[in-house]
Amino acid sequence: MEHAVPYSGGVSPAGRPEQDSAVGRLAATVERLREEVRAAQAAADGRALVELAKGVLIERLGCGPTQAARQLSELAEQAGVAPLELAADIVNQAARDQVAEVVDDFVRRTGGEAFPQDDGDVSVAVRLRTAESAALAAGDTQRVVESLLEHALAPLGATGAAVWTAGPDGSLTLSGHAGFSLEEAGRWWYVPPGVATVARRALDDRETVRIPSLSDSGIPSIGRAEYPQGGRVAMPAGTGGRIHGVLEICWPAPIGPQPQPVVRQLEALADLCAHTLETLPVSSAYPSGVSREFADVSELVDLSDGLYDAALVLTPHLDAEGRLADFRIRHVNQHFQDPAGRPRSAVTGALLLEAYPMAAGESELFGKVERVYATGEPFRARRTTLTALVDQVPLPVFADISVSRHGGGVLLIWRIEDETARLARLLQHAQRLGRVGGFEEDLTTGEITWNGQLFSLYGRPQTDGPVPLQELSSYAHPDDGVAIGRFLRAVLHHGRPDTVAFRLRRPDGVTRHIRVIAEPVLDVEGRLSAVRGAYQDISSQHWTEVALAATRDQLAQTEQEAAERNRLALQLQHAIMPPTRVPLDMPGLDVAVRYRPAESESLVGGDWYDTVVLPSKRILFCVGDVAGHGIEAATGMVVLRNALRGLAVTGAGPAQLLSWLNMVAHHLTEQVTATAVCGLYDPATRVLRWARAGHLPPVLVRAERAEPLPMPQGLLLGALSEAEYEECEVTLEPGDSLLMYTDGLVERRDTAVQDSLSQLLTTARGPAPSLAHRLDRLLTHSRSDTDDDTCLIGIHIE
Repeated sequence: MEHAVPYSGGVSPAGRPEQDSAVGRLAATVERLREEVRAAQAAADGRALVELAKGVLIERLGCGPTQAARQLSELAEQAGVAPLELAADIVNQAARDQVAEVVDDFVRRTGGEAFPQDDGDVSVAVRLRTAESAALAAGDTQRVVESLLEHALAPLGATGAAVWTAGPDGSLTLSGHAGFSLEEAGRWWYVPPGVATVARRALDDRETVRIPSLSDSGIPSIGRAEYPQGGRVAMPAGTGGRIHGVLEICWPAPIGPQPQPVVRQLEALADLCAHTLETLPVSSAYPSGVSREFADVSELVDLSDGLYDAALVLTPHLDAEGRLADFRIRHVNQHFQDPAGRPRSAVTGALLLEAYPMAAGESELFGKVERVYATGEPFRARRTTLTALVDQVPLPVFADISVSRHGGGVLLIWRIEDETARLARLLQHAQRLGRVGGFEEDLTTGEITWNGQLFSLYGRPQTDGPVPLQELSSYAHPDDGVAIGRFLRAVLHHGRPDTVAFRLRRPDGVTRHIRVIAEPVLDVEGRLSAVRGAYQDISSQHWTEVALAATRDQLAQTEQEAAERNRLALQLQHAIMPPTRVPLDMPGLDVAVRYRPAESESLVGGDWYDTVVLPSKRILFCVGDVAGHGIEAATGMVVLRNALRGLAVTGAGPAQLLSWLNMVAHHLTEQVTATAVCGLYDPATRVLRWARAGHLPPVLVRAERAEPLPMPQGLLLGALSEAEYEECEVTLEPGDSLLMYTDGLVERRDTAVQDSLSQLLTTARGPAPSLAHRLDRLLTHSRSDTDDDTCLIGIHIE
């Protein structure tokens, strides 16, 4: 007896190959049935096109179906073409639509050749008409997409297609697909609103979107895992300005710019998809002969009449070519409020742009309505400007806008901002920002009205009720009782407005500074009937005033101390360097000194000069400028000036003197820095040896020329603990004048130092009757604007 052995694939127990087993035969049967279904679908598509051509022949020849079929066969045999290709030509001649235009354009450009990647056996006319006839005859969108991919898109190299239906909330639903796996389609059957996909971009932009490579763009879409490098084209599918969905086409590889015939072919296919999405079955709830669009508008009219805001029911108005041109105002509800004050009858039935031409202006209201109708995504905005023309004068108003699509119509709702309500909101915000609370107290009935802000100021819950004006002292600081009593007598007994500031003690222990303003309200007989007014929290203002008072006292004290310091610094400066000085009496040498203090006593500086005859009969000339102003600068100037006098007695040269003076500035003063020029003049040889520490060079005036002396190297005093300085020599001739000065003579805020020095040289080279006149002229024509001290020494060789 034989025993059955389980079969696990591969080779059967009898040695038969797998395809001869039961499972293999079943798989072969399924594959054969699939091929038969595909062949039947292709034949059905071809028959649909042939039936269209037969219908054209019946209408043109006035014959029956049998004669039309025989005529089609005879004409195809005589022309030497297939009946399917002849049927496409007949339909093209009869229907001059976009598909026919694509065919004619292609034939005109290519001479009848097939599209790239075409098999050459079927013409483009047959492919397009076959796809169109299949779309018209198909019972669902899935069959339409399969036909489009098989007959029209696959010859162009496309490997996938998807048709998306646009929802009123901006979502996308996959209505049909071809070339993608069922698992991939299941993952993409619904795209929520706001997800940025390829189809969503085409829906938002309302134009064709071309993606050369999906991976490079980073945009998600169906089939991205299957064709990561593929190109995509997504086109809105709509009619009459309304977008019903999106046709998305997938290529396995990146795509470049497409020829115009291919572009027009894809646009024709998008129109076929729009026709498929538009022609949905009409609900049986509507009477026969009533269109879906009319029924939707009827429901929309009923909906608008139930609203309390102004509502307009709009339907699309198409031009002669079937494009959206405007919207017809089919109905306005009973609460309609026109910005221009027109009655309902003046608006009903008019076009939107005729009734409101400014809707296409800055508010872009028409564009918003157009977009909502196209995409179905509602639009809402607050405080939108509505502008109406009244006798050609624009009248703007503010309104809250809501636009939504319902079937074939659009519902436009606006709520015009009421002026009284707007002013009330402004007042409410002003009271909140100003921390103001209003009240009114009826003295006859005892009724007291507070607004919410006043309860907040008191820190009092509204359930406890307001506080009568007579009890104000109970909530105030005891020291303020007298002021509050005078306030109450003025308002309640003398009947005149008054105000008082007091300290409010709140239940939470916080003390606030409050100002209350009240005025009496008199009846027709002149008797006091009510009091109304406002409380304001002035705590911030009070503490600001206290802080300002303290600051003013501190500032006054600081100013007094600063003035005293400046006075002492000025006295010290004038004691050491008076503005005028007796000229130095030396044979063959004329020396003059000018010192001009700062115009402002608060800018007492550290400029200094000195001219002294040393025991060696040589003459020391020096000028310097200590950084800063005030008592520190003045004391630093005294230290350096006296130190240089003492050091000069040693007989050292100018470079050595400046080196020692740098050590004094760095070690024996508190962070004093200064610039200086030091010169030693020998009257016997007329040789001037000089050095500089970061200072401007002296100016030599010889004949009619004025030139600065060459500048030796030298760092400013006090910057480093040790510094070396270069020394220069110049032989002065009879008639020469040498000028040594501080930067207060030439420095300007808006001019470079070299430009200011050039101006000084121009003034110095002019003729002068004496050295004193020359120095006075330099001071007079100085263009300095820094209000700084100025020291000027002049030496004239006779």
